[in-house]
Amino acid sequence: MAEAHRDPPRASARAVLAALAAGPADDVVTLRSMLEGLGGSLFGMLLFIATLPAFLPIPGVAGALSGPLVSLIGLQLLVLMRQPWLPRIVAGRGPRRGTLARFEHRISPWLERLERLVRPRLPGMIDHPAATFVTGLLLVLLGVLLALPIPFTNYVFGVLLLGYAFALLERDGALMLVAWCAGLAAIAVFGAAGGTLGVLAIDWIMPGR
Repeated sequence: MAEAHRDPPRASARAVLAALAAGPADDVVTLRSMLEGLGGSLFGMLLFIATLPAFLPIPGVAGALSGPLVSLIGLQLLVLMRQPWLPRIVAGRGPRRGTLARFEHRISPWLERLERLVRPRLPGMIDHPAATFVTGLLLVLLGVLLALPIPFTNYVFGVLLLGYAFALLERDGALMLVAWCAGLAAIAVFGAAGGTLGVLAIDWIMPGR
């Protein structure tokens, strides 16, 4: 009898973050090195990593770092790519271990609580091409909004995007459904507050047109 199919191992976001933070504080951890050797959902882990700058207490800079990368991940899901791709100039950059260590110390208790709640369920919400398309589209739009200078929204979008990341990492379709609803609500509220989302996206992509 053939051996039953087994899903690839899923990387725990908390464990990976702790491993990345370990080492000399001045070492730079590139995005390329963060993704090397990871099992499970690379898109989920890349989205988790891309969301981290949203929690930096630096107005304007955090969204400018996270937003474009989140939109890039969303675009790749939108066109149903099987593996994530990063431009060389982006893949070769990243935070210092000391910065990761400080962030890991603050967020680890919250990640531990979240990991107790998520589990694999409703796989169609993760694997079906239509579901992947919807997830990608929402991430593109949320990345655009995160990149815009809308006051007091970095943490809101950061928490929301962590929901998407954990849903992909843990293959939790129920959490993804919740993230969809929250994403649509955020797009409606903040998109309306800042003008129509289409105009904002065009202005962001083609400034000074």
